Amino acid sequence: MNHLHKLISSRRTIHEFEPDRLPPADLILKGLELACWAPNHHHVEPWQFYLPGPLTQAAICQLNADCVASAKGELAAEKKLARWQCMPGWLVVTSARAVDPVREQENYAACCCAVQNLALYLWEHGVGLKWSTGDVTRSEKFMQLLGADAESERVVGLFWYGYPQVVPKMSRRPVTESIKELP
Repeated sequence: MNHLHKLISSRRTIHEFEPDRLPPADLILKGLELACWAPNHHHVEPWQFYLPGPLTQAAICQLNADCVASAKGELAAEKKLARWQCMPGWLVVTSARAVDPVREQENYAACCCAVQNLALYLWEHGVGLKWSTGDVTRSEKFMQLLGADAESERVVGLFWYGYPQVVPKMSRRPVTESIKELP
């Protein structure tokens, strides 16, 4: 099996990270540089990367806990808050909005490709990633915490990264089940 095949087929979403062990900042920066080589229509590079520091992380954790409390109650919010506070590295990726809905979809797709580039680079260096979305990332307050302009950007995802504590086993259905041959 060649290196790229193994890298792609072994990459997993990581849910449990080693506590208090952050990957080096230069590794993350190099991954973000490579993310920017993703294909993008008209070379617009529609992505923006935010690296929340401890204060912003704490505010996002509390905002999420507030969202969970209103939907599922205080106990669920406390559990979610404790979990989120343990996440090692934080990244938010946004995509440029566009008046043309086709262009906006192309921008979002390019950002997803950028995230895949990042995920594969980090995985190659033993660092896992978890892509998260949800009510908190669609909140106006979330964008305010980032200092982002909700009129010109939309959230692609909130990403946690770090060294995996557990690497889940995974399988995929045969590709033939996803292919429709046409005349």
